[in-house]
Amino acid sequence: MATRRDFLHTLAGTALAGLPLIGRTAQEPEPPPDIFDAQMLDLDFWVKPRTISVIRPQSGEKAKLTYWKDGEIIDAAYQELCHLLRDVNGKETAPIDPKLFETLWGAQAFVQRFGIESPVEILSGYRTPASNKRLIEQGIPAARQSLHMSGRAADIRIPNLNAEVLGSLVRSFRQGGVGFYYREGPRGGWIHADTGLQRTWKG
Repeated sequence: MATRRDFLHTLAGTALAGLPLIGRTAQEPEPPPDIFDAQMLDLDFWVKPRTISVIRPQSGEKAKLTYWKDGEIIDAAYQELCHLLRDVNGKETAPIDPKLFETLWGAQAFVQRFGIESPVEILSGYRTPASNKRLIEQGIPAARQSLHMSGRAADIRIPNLNAEVLGSLVRSFRQGGVGFYYREGPRGGWIHADTGLQRTWKG
């Protein structure tokens, strides 16, 4: 019987090959019942220091920061993370909802338990209203009242992890909305995560 580690490594290989998870054949392994359920995590997971590794492909920036320890946010690290999630095009930084960082860190820390050591790729974080409007005019998926504009949303990937697996995991944190954006190619798609109402959609 395949272990959860085996299952995640299988999915990682699928992502690398650029093959979608949807439409699995009967021969491919099904996930164990709790594979996506962050609610099954024990208390020890949530009380340990939170160190997140992020990369911003658009600017080439990378960082590994401990932003939370002993029940408190470490302000210098938090400010650096807010800068990393800034509007790169609009060149503006805004406060990011700490609950969003909790979800991003939680997803990364969860998959690390299964041997996937990859940074969280931030494709889009905070957006100025002007940047958001520009995306809409270009036909790029963006809501007119996007939570990106209030620092409550991010579009993310974790390299070597299938987008559907990542989205299902993020959804299990029950912190807000999750959008699944599938694209052809070896990098697959991305996941929109926000701290608004709990809802799910595909774009």
